[in-house]
Amino acid sequence: MKKIEAIIKPFKLDEVREALSEIGVTGLTVTEVKGFGRQKGHTELYRGAEYVVDFLPKIKVELIISDDKVEPAIDAIVKAAHTGKIGDGKIFVMPVEQVVRIRTGETDEAAI
Repeated sequence: MKKIEAIIKPFKLDEVREALSEIGVTGLTVTEVKGFGRQKGHTELYRGAEYVVDFLPKIKVELIISDDKVEPAIDAIVKAAHTGKIGDGKIFVMPVEQVVRIRTGETDEAAI
């Protein structure tokens, strides 16, 4: 099992969710986050005053999937989240040692 964390632009969330649903991903967690990479923020004007926005709004999508679905999930996220502009995001893949469904006590693959 693997955990996939994807940091994407907020307006791409629906497209990513739909793309993951099409390949059989049944659950995911979404968190509103702020951060920056090479984008390094930008300058905005508010009531005549200029200020720097260092941390940009992003969405973090997290999902736990079986090993055989990792590559299709990565491909789906990349295709759905891609704009070709700086700040499209990143995908991180990590191993998962154990999963337990609290309600039923099911473990590992059965708990996904």
